[in-house]
Amino acid sequence: MAKKHIKTNAVRLLESAGLDFEVKMYESDGFMDGVSVAEKLGQNLDEVYKTLVTENKKHEKFVFVVPVSKELDLKKCAASVGQKSLEMIHVKNITRVTGYVRGGCSPIGMKKLFKTVIDASAENKESIFFSGGKLGVQIKMNPKDLAELIDIDFADIVKQ
Repeated sequence: MAKKHIKTNAVRLLESAGLDFEVKMYESDGFMDGVSVAEKLGQNLDEVYKTLVTENKKHEKFVFVVPVSKELDLKKCAASVGQKSLEMIHVKNITRVTGYVRGGCSPIGMKKLFKTVIDASAENKESIFFSGGKLGVQIKMNPKDLAELIDIDFADIVKQ
């Protein structure tokens, strides 16, 4: 379970859901790319995931969770959520939209629950790492438990 002194929206939601998870900490002086986070954690790049937020032309938001070393394929992402096209939200809007800061955006506990898709590469993994909602905090848990908590779909959404 999580350490008691780490309280982010993501950790609170996981605790209240009674799900099995682990909080991993790393030193952070500010925004750090996902590959650097994986290195700090001593984890393979295909085990650590980043959370990215997109929007359609009507400004409806969609969240995608992908391995830190991969890039979103926006056409695949759009198809996975039944949209014609999507684009990334501007970095200056991350906190306003999600309640989290850049580099600390978790798929759990955003201001609003947006349609979320996790890359198919995670579906059969025993566990993955993703942001715990604060720089320097990662959560390790089973992706199927995560999918049940916030109704995530799995789809192939990365560039090949």
